[in-house]
Amino acid sequence: MEDSYRQQGRRKLLVELIREKGIKDEKVLQAINEIPRHLFMDSSFEDHAYQDKAFPITAGQTISQPFTVAFQTELLQVEPGDLILEVGTGSGYQAAVLCELGARVYTIERQQKLYKKTKNFLQKLGYRPKFMSFGDGYKGLPEYAPFDKIIVTAGAPFIPKPLMAQLKIGGRLVIPVGENPQIMTLLKRTSAKSFQKETFGEFRFVPLLEDKN
Repeated sequence: MEDSYRQQGRRKLLVELIREKGIKDEKVLQAINEIPRHLFMDSSFEDHAYQDKAFPITAGQTISQPFTVAFQTELLQVEPGDLILEVGTGSGYQAAVLCELGARVYTIERQQKLYKKTKNFLQKLGYRPKFMSFGDGYKGLPEYAPFDKIIVTAGAPFIPKPLMAQLKIGGRLVIPVGENPQIMTLLKRTSAKSFQKETFGEFRFVPLLEDKN
């Protein structure tokens, strides 16, 4: 899988762009710089891979805008060794960023076609989440909880209570909440029963799908 000097140069320009837009965490910027985003996209979109835009992928989903990926990741405050639950594996790009930062990543995808494709692809690229699950992100992964951090990469109409329950005390949950657009929301768990909430403006995500069965 090719990562040419031209693509690396474009990636550096993308990193400078998202830095100018306000991303300050140098570890996050370095992770974006390391990961060949063009490989996560259909080859017909390759020339657009280092624009700061979302693009379509398999099963009617999208690969998020790089600024959005960086913004959510910065809010998480990832530390090496963190146990992180990602809801919405998608293309695998966000999972790769978390792996690049040294996190132990557990990730859930609702679309079976996308789950199979991304699981195979991430292994080929050398990014190995601890666990990849095909299932309902609203339910999280209670068998692996509690998590240091939880990130949701699709728009949820509300914050699922199971995800809140699976967060460690002192942990951080980053989730876009609402219909369209969503409000980027950070929940910090301050005790067994209390959470502190902050919001960070409007973003646009595909909807978080729930298993109705």
